[in-house]
Amino acid sequence: MSPFAKLSRDRFLVVGRGGMDIYPDPPGVRTEDAVRFFAALGGSAANIAVAVTRLGGSASLVSPVSDDAVGRYVVNQLDRYGVDRRHVTFVGGQVRTSLAVVESRIEDHQSVIYRNGAADFELTVADVENLDYRDYGALITTGTVFASEPSRSAGFCALERARSAGLPLVFDIDHRPYSWPSAEIACEIYSRVGRSCDFVVGNDDEFGFMAGDYSRGLDMARELGRNTSGAIVYKMGERGAITLAGDREIRTGIYPVTALKPTGAGDAFMGGFMSSLANGRDLEAAVLRGSACAAIVVSKVACAPAMPDMATLEEFLSAHDGPVQL
Repeated sequence: MSPFAKLSRDRFLVVGRGGMDIYPDPPGVRTEDAVRFFAALGGSAANIAVAVTRLGGSASLVSPVSDDAVGRYVVNQLDRYGVDRRHVTFVGGQVRTSLAVVESRIEDHQSVIYRNGAADFELTVADVENLDYRDYGALITTGTVFASEPSRSAGFCALERARSAGLPLVFDIDHRPYSWPSAEIACEIYSRVGRSCDFVVGNDDEFGFMAGDYSRGLDMARELGRNTSGAIVYKMGERGAITLAGDREIRTGIYPVTALKPTGAGDAFMGGFMSSLANGRDLEAAVLRGSACAAIVVSKVACAPAMPDMATLEEFLSAHDGPVQL
């Protein structure tokens, strides 16, 4: 069975981090000038799971959180969004759930990330080896999972178990340099994971980093595209995206919006893209719907709360010009 057919179950197992995002309020204010803040669910994997769920699919998050108030906040938020969190575990000691202070502004945007002793890096092989992968239609994992041990070994174990169960493997490169011990290790691991997956999504810089040469990012994406029965999405920001599948190259544009912030676009894209494939859309339509989800999220405050439901997505598509190739 092709990876596209498997996706039709619209039921995703998502491995990666959940966290708390803190936003200066009102939008536009700088962190150092703020007198009040508000919190929202964050973390790439958690955001992707919310995106899938808001669009009518099912998502289960696999991640450790710290056994404290912030970890419990993440769990409560997952419940609020309808994300299955039976595989979210609490870990004690000095590890802490990821925390980000994120501004709702474009000019001189600042995101301050706190990940010293990150709880999600405590993911172990024991957390993933006995999951019933047959319950799902695909495994989605983010690059941060592989940045440190024991999470790295757990990530590879999850890929192996999911592959053995016949699941398509979906990889969001999600390169965060500060999480890795060295660029050389990151490049080697990204390449290894990317070559094992059916669907790989990243931006031009991330593919360039994976290739070990920023000028060869598209070459890397094309190589992966020729050797997968799924698809590779090479995102280029305002210039749209190139989707590669076998010998096919599909170029798509973006939906122009007035952005409030630069964060959350990749997570929204992944959720919209995967959900659209799961609902039988062809590759081009799925990429465009993912791009629309990204446009919606960057035009609103926060990430998880901004993920569109199906009605919001359809309204956006009917009301906005596009796609546009700049």
